[in-house]
Amino acid sequence: MNARVCCSLIAVLLCLSVCLSTKDAQKCAIEKPGSCPKPTGVGLCAEMCSGDGSCPNNQKCCSNGCGHQCMDPYQAVKPGSCPKPVGAGLCVEKCSGDGSCPNNQKCCSNGCGHQCMAPCTGGMLC
Repeated sequence: MNARVCCSLIAVLLCLSVCLSTKDAQKCAIEKPGSCPKPTGVGLCAEMCSGDGSCPNNQKCCSNGCGHQCMDPYQAVKPGSCPKPVGAGLCVEKCSGDGSCPNNQKCCSNGCGHQCMAPCTGGMLC
């Protein structure tokens, strides 16, 4: 192995070690749904979380204006109404609010759990 390949491998390993060397390596890659609220001033200048995976429940690791802390995500409410559930849907929570759904979709009950759905239009059951 030549020196260039060896140095490149060492650089890659050093970069990976930042996340992999922690005891909670899996938490580094977790990104929870929703958006962080905008900081309102300057908060505590301390790193109280290292990523969404280090926060409990549905909280996200957000900037407080100086450091980072676990916060409830901002939940945008998109316009429109959810269609009425027809029967019992899959009992799985696939979204946690409109903000976790793409485009104009809303987080709606499917009869058991919640999933992203297009809002009602004139021809749908609302």
